[in-house]
Amino acid sequence: MENTGRIISIKGEVVEVHFEQAQPVLHDILTLLDDDSVKLQIYGSDSAGNYSCLLLTPEKKLSRAMKVINTGQPLTIPVGKELLGRAIDIFGRPRDGKPINFKQTNKRPIYHNAPLYRDIVPVNQLLPTGIKILDLFSPILKGGKVGLFGGAGVGKTILLTEIIHNVVQMSKEQNTSRVSVFAGIGERTREGQELYTSLAESGVLSSVVLVLGSMGESPAIRFLSSLTAITLAEYFRDEVQNDVLFFIDNVFRFAQAGNELSLLMNVIPSEDSYQATLSSEMASLHERLISNSKKSITSIEAIYIPNDDILDQGVQSILPYIDSNVTLSRSIYQEGLLPAIDILGSTSSALRPDIVGEKHFQTVLDAQSLLKQAAGLEQIVQLIGESELSQEDQAIYKRAKLIKNFMTQSFFVAETQTGRKGVYVPLETTIADVNDILAGKYDNIPEEKMLYVGSAKEALNVYSTPK
Repeated sequence: MENTGRIISIKGEVVEVHFEQAQPVLHDILTLLDDDSVKLQIYGSDSAGNYSCLLLTPEKKLSRAMKVINTGQPLTIPVGKELLGRAIDIFGRPRDGKPINFKQTNKRPIYHNAPLYRDIVPVNQLLPTGIKILDLFSPILKGGKVGLFGGAGVGKTILLTEIIHNVVQMSKEQNTSRVSVFAGIGERTREGQELYTSLAESGVLSSVVLVLGSMGESPAIRFLSSLTAITLAEYFRDEVQNDVLFFIDNVFRFAQAGNELSLLMNVIPSEDSYQATLSSEMASLHERLISNSKKSITSIEAIYIPNDDILDQGVQSILPYIDSNVTLSRSIYQEGLLPAIDILGSTSSALRPDIVGEKHFQTVLDAQSLLKQAAGLEQIVQLIGESELSQEDQAIYKRAKLIKNFMTQSFFVAETQTGRKGVYVPLETTIADVNDILAGKYDNIPEEKMLYVGSAKEALNVYSTPK
């Protein structure tokens, strides 16, 4: 058979095959002649007729000289509304222990070219999350890309899960057509189980598809998990015509999986020991996540910062695609201020008067100015104490602490852990309360009374101003 080749070497998860006649092309799926459950994907070629393949199934069935058949197609997955509320792998197979019964099976390849520039439709509409610090200082654009940057254990995943809960729940209440696709790349299996359970308990799982490629999977599976999830997002945007929320946890693991694959292929590394193809791989991921004339895809991405070094090349390769940069701080987390977002270290391209409005824009400028002044006073306070500051500086320092504490919030998805009931805070309430703090309305209230309140008026209810 012209489309038949044979295995000439097996190096862990990389299998080298040889074809004498009809040559396969990049991304073609190969199967064993005697067992089509074993799948290999063409990854590259180092000489005429010899091809390096990624093994997508366990290698215990393989041996040298086995014959393989080229299917002539890339990896395809079944798509349909039946996937909502389900957890699947890169092949579209269920991971939650229940069968998926498709009424009509449609299949889509996981590889697509990025849309043409003329097909991209920019959207200047905000996507509210009900999270005070996020909506005020790093507002999310519908159809934009948000990066949640932070080291290990500072709350990226729980913040991302709360965004899923709030936006999906709000969409249900407003009867808005919106679905969510979650790509779990290289994270712990336990975290995937906890996310699945949390979404089920909060009643929003029926609007979410989870594609899981956990930490224990091969780098090929982890790498392809993102492409499977993007394909589903494109299906819901183009065919079902839903606005899509696309979540990734975590993008750094995507870069890491690509690096592992390049090492297995003996490719010479590039900058900071990463693969030379890192930039193009990030482009292939992000440039498919766009809004078109049909509907939008809003991407919210957790990005692990190794060793808390944001200059790591894997992290830097993501930055050009991000519209809203949300930085989580370990020092703030250790103070018990959650979400541990660094206000002065976070930005958003949506912070323009023509998008957020003049009042919102001015409130952010005033608050950031106050926080910067307070940061300059911090060293003085540590040396001689707050009481030695001038009355004006004392007011600045106190109001900055009030704002920082007011930006803490109880999350719905963490109710069982914290014992505090979750709260959704409208943006209008946040803007009004921050302006009241800036104006000195709450100067007589101890700053700890502002911790984990919804509206600032709640602090007035629990504290009576001394006469």
